[in-house]
Amino acid sequence: MVIREELDLAQEDGNLPTILVAGSAPGESGVSIRFVRFVGGLHLSGTVQQHLICFQLAQACFDCRIGGRTLRHEPPAGSLAICPAGIDCSADAKGSVDAVLIAVDPRHLALAAADDSALEAQLIERLAGCDQELLSVANALVSESGSNYPNGPLFWNELAGAFINGLVVRHTSHPQLQIRGTLGKEVLARLRDYIVSNIGEPIEVAALAKIAGRSPFHFSRVFSRSVGVSPHRYIVHLRLQRALELARGGQAELAEIAVRTGFADQSHLWRWVRRVHGVSLTQLVTPPVSEQHESS
Repeated sequence: MVIREELDLAQEDGNLPTILVAGSAPGESGVSIRFVRFVGGLHLSGTVQQHLICFQLAQACFDCRIGGRTLRHEPPAGSLAICPAGIDCSADAKGSVDAVLIAVDPRHLALAAADDSALEAQLIERLAGCDQELLSVANALVSESGSNYPNGPLFWNELAGAFINGLVVRHTSHPQLQIRGTLGKEVLARLRDYIVSNIGEPIEVAALAKIAGRSPFHFSRVFSRSVGVSPHRYIVHLRLQRALELARGGQAELAEIAVRTGFADQSHLWRWVRRVHGVSLTQLVTPPVSEQHESS
């Protein structure tokens, strides 16, 4: 797990803190959590390759550093700090502290930003801050993981999506000028329109590269840097979105939906749904029993 492998964690006696909850549900949510108890003091340091969001759940005096910025403060319980991927960070505190550490895959943040028309959004470093909505989602993630996902992987993945979307909406900046070596919003919009219009047909990277005005090799690199996933995975992402719309609308049989959205067959569609969402297609399109009762 990225948090354990890339972060040095210790409490006052030099031992590892107690891990109360840790994990991530099946599927490709892009989010993993660790609920940690430090006794007598807290030490955290490292350079993670995923975005790291830390919530401290007890008031204490902290010495924090992210990159070259430092801060000594005593934030209220529930405050958060955000360290974007690839940046060195550390935190030290006196006293016992419970903390929730959440790792977010940068590719999932980039894809969520692209879906929200916020292409090239950059996660903002925060030594301190408050976001009650994110904290509520973080607590729900801890509860789900600590109880072995009683509401199923789909509920976890929806929570993870809400957490990532909260980061995109409230904790990213948008460059005034297009970053060199990336796609612009207008180009991505044209690519998306082309894919959606041809969702049931084979879609070649060469055709997408021509729309973007780049060579196929250069296009694939630039696309992945801009959107967070390869062109192929983005096409699958849009195919799945459309397939779920059709399945939830009861507009066609599953075999027909697979063909209409560009999957080889129904089993191909099922495999991708299971891989990405961690549940079967039937579970994904059928509301939980509690929701069925509420609507009846």
